[in-house]
Amino acid sequence: MARTPTTYDPFNAVAEPKRRKVLEVLGVRELSVNEIVRKLGWTQPMVSKHLGVLKQVGLVSERRAGRQRLYRVNAERLRPIYDWVAPFERYWSESYERLDEVLETLKSKEKRDG
Repeated sequence: MARTPTTYDPFNAVAEPKRRKVLEVLGVRELSVNEIVRKLGWTQPMVSKHLGVLKQVGLVSERRAGRQRLYRVNAERLRPIYDWVAPFERYWSESYERLDEVLETLKSKEKRDG
């Protein structure tokens, strides 16, 4: 079965580590290409290329402000990815809770054995 092109599927788009980094840098802020370039230390063409893919799949939106283009994350389009990851988050939370219990048991034993 052929893979869905990156330009149609948010999952494929974020499979690229550099695009995930762009999303991280944008976070909840609106930034220009030049601001993203400065924060990442990449070339402008590289940032623009990745923004173009993210924009095409709808993970990033663009707004013009005079001569500048400002980009921001479209969090709603990340929802399918979040929904897919959520069960794993529960697993990790439960694992950390179990680890906390083990650590508390060890601390109590250490105090008793002194």
